[in-house]
Amino acid sequence: MPVWVGYVLFFLAILVVVLVHESGHFVFAKAFGIKVEEFFVGFGPRLWSIRRGETEYGLKALPFGGYVRIAGMNPFQPPTREEYPRTFGAKPAWQRATVIAAGPITHFVMAILFLTLFFTAIGVQTRFVPTVEGVEPTLEGKPSPAAMVGLRPGDVIVAVDGAAIRPTDQPEQTGNDFRDYTQAHVGQPIEVTVRRGGRTLTLRATPVLSKVDGKEVGRLGILLGARSTARDRVDPATALGRGVIQTGQTTKDVVLQLGHVFGPAALKRLGQLVLGSAQRRVTDPTSIIGAGQLAGEAVRAGAWDFLFGLLVVFNVFVGILNLVPLPPLDGGHLAVLAYEKVRRHRPDPRKLIPLTTVVAGFIILYAVAVSYLDIVKPLPSPFR
Repeated sequence: MPVWVGYVLFFLAILVVVLVHESGHFVFAKAFGIKVEEFFVGFGPRLWSIRRGETEYGLKALPFGGYVRIAGMNPFQPPTREEYPRTFGAKPAWQRATVIAAGPITHFVMAILFLTLFFTAIGVQTRFVPTVEGVEPTLEGKPSPAAMVGLRPGDVIVAVDGAAIRPTDQPEQTGNDFRDYTQAHVGQPIEVTVRRGGRTLTLRATPVLSKVDGKEVGRLGILLGARSTARDRVDPATALGRGVIQTGQTTKDVVLQLGHVFGPAALKRLGQLVLGSAQRRVTDPTSIIGAGQLAGEAVRAGAWDFLFGLLVVFNVFVGILNLVPLPPLDGGHLAVLAYEKVRRHRPDPRKLIPLTTVVAGFIILYAVAVSYLDIVKPLPSPFR
């Protein structure tokens, strides 16, 4: 499929994720009788809006998120006596906590739903065959055997000297039979049968000695990958259970990796990437722009596993980030509610404005820096 299909699918998915997040706040606020003044997707200049009842719904120019404006949450707009009963601050702490937590929780629910869809409709790869991922033009200063006979990236190796290559259920073991056979036939012509598009071709090549990690082994000069030939699809109930387990594991992995995103070493590397000549790695953090680029590459390569994994990690990361106990994040509001419950005293939210400004400024600066890198130094494609 073309790259643009991946872009469209990814950004439509992100739009749905934003709508669901804000709907979590919206639905529970309405359920508790709290006035919701605005429900917008995007930030910046208003592109379109419509009023239904007491709430204005709309779309803004910068599609980097969304917001729900709930009456009573702006410390600089104190409600009148008449308005107060329907404001956020007038409700019990548990209701306020539910309204706030409903947003980030939707991200984990969405991750589970994406995984359930994946396990049901696409399925986990279970059988793999060796595929030519790359062809080295030379080996030891001479044209490589693979280049000489015309092997190409994308060729699926199905047999060697007439013996079929057995699929494996472990991608890291894919091609071991082919490697062993090649290394055992240095200087002897072998027939490599490949599937290319709708054709089956048999090419005759002679393995030569080449150094790999300081050791001479027989090679043709190809980089082997793995292509799936079968997938395990399951019923929705089983898929849902697997989705819950996988989301839990992903949550644990993301938490453990937060230091590699926001830690001192990570921020130092970000600065070197922005200000210096350092090149990006596949493991570097990315913005929604870079994630969209990766989604496009995944669709072009037919790597639906990667695309769904990207959506799952994105949701879990945003859900965890929103729960960090610092304002203006949802976790900051929950921390204030916890303080109120423990100390039996409602703090003045205006005193948190300096901290809110610092945190919001850091998030914006970080997002701008990574977005800039995604434009001028895109992440290397993991599919080439």
